[in-house]
Amino acid sequence: MASQEHLDFTYTTIDKIFRLSLGPNGDYSGARYEGDFSLSLEEAQRRKHQFIAEQLQIEPGSRVLDMGCGWGPFLTYVKNLGAIAKGLTLSQGQAAACQASGLDVVLKDCRQVRASDFGTFDAVVSVGAMEHFCSIEEFKAGKQDQVYADFFRNIAELLSRGKRCYIQTMVFGKNMIPLEEISLNAPKDSPSYALALMIAQFPGSWLPSGPEQVIENAKPHFKLVSISSGRLDYIETIGQWRKRFRAFNLQKYWLYATLIPKFLRDKSFRDLIAVFRVSPNRVCFQQETMEHYRMVFERI
Repeated sequence: MASQEHLDFTYTTIDKIFRLSLGPNGDYSGARYEGDFSLSLEEAQRRKHQFIAEQLQIEPGSRVLDMGCGWGPFLTYVKNLGAIAKGLTLSQGQAAACQASGLDVVLKDCRQVRASDFGTFDAVVSVGAMEHFCSIEEFKAGKQDQVYADFFRNIAELLSRGKRCYIQTMVFGKNMIPLEEISLNAPKDSPSYALALMIAQFPGSWLPSGPEQVIENAKPHFKLVSISSGRLDYIETIGQWRKRFRAFNLQKYWLYATLIPKFLRDKSFRDLIAVFRVSPNRVCFQQETMEHYRMVFERI
C-alpha cells in the first residue's frame, strides 16, 4: 500500500497550504451536492457528514473510528454530536493538525488495525482511504483482492453484528485504459497523461476496479445497504477547491514560494505540483476513467 513516506509526500507537503485554503479541519474528499450545485462547499460537505452519521446511526456516546481521517472534518462533526471519535492517518502533518484541534488522532496504518489496539466500535468510516490500500506492485502481483478482503475482515473484527461501516472511494471507471498505456509523455489532453498525473500525485496507490471489486471482497462479513455515485459531486468539489487554493493569502503564497527550490531539484515534486495547473482527478472523472462511490455496509 501507500507508505507513510508516500502519504507524507502527498498530504504533509500541502498541509499548511491546505489549512490556509480550506480551514483547520477542511474536508479533502468529495462533498454531497445531490444535484444542487447552488450549495456552498461547506454546506455540501456538511450534508455528506450528516448522511454518513444518519446511515451509521451515530448518536451521543457512539464509538466511531475514522480510518484515514484527513484533517478531521468528520471527527469534528460527530464529536459535536456527542460521539466518542478516534481517527487514524499516516500523514504526520494531518495527525499534528488534528491533535492541535483537540481531536483523538494517531499515526496508524488502517490496514493493520485490530480490536486489541483500540477496542470495538459502533461505526467505522473510511472516506478516501481505500484509494491508498493497494500499490501498483500489488496490483501487478495479483494481490489486490486479498488486500481488500483482509481490510474488510479486520473491520468486521471491530464491529458487532448489525453495526455499519461507510466506504467512500474512487474506483476505476468504464473508460479505464491498461496500465502500460499510462504515461507522463502522452499528449496532455489524453486519459493516459491524466492517469499518469494521478499516479504522480498519489504514489504507492492503485484504485479498485469498479465498486464490484469492493462489494465482492466485503461479502464474507458485510451486506451492502446502499450505494450511490458521487462522480458529478466530486467534479464540482474539485472546482471549488481550486478556487480556494488559488485565492490570495500572503502567508499561503509565501509557502508556495518556499517550494520553488524543491520544484527545481526534484522531478517527482514537479509532477505533484502539476496538479495545481490541471486537476487530474477532475479530468479522470470527466473522461470516466475514474468513478466515485459511496457505500454503506452492515456487519452480518
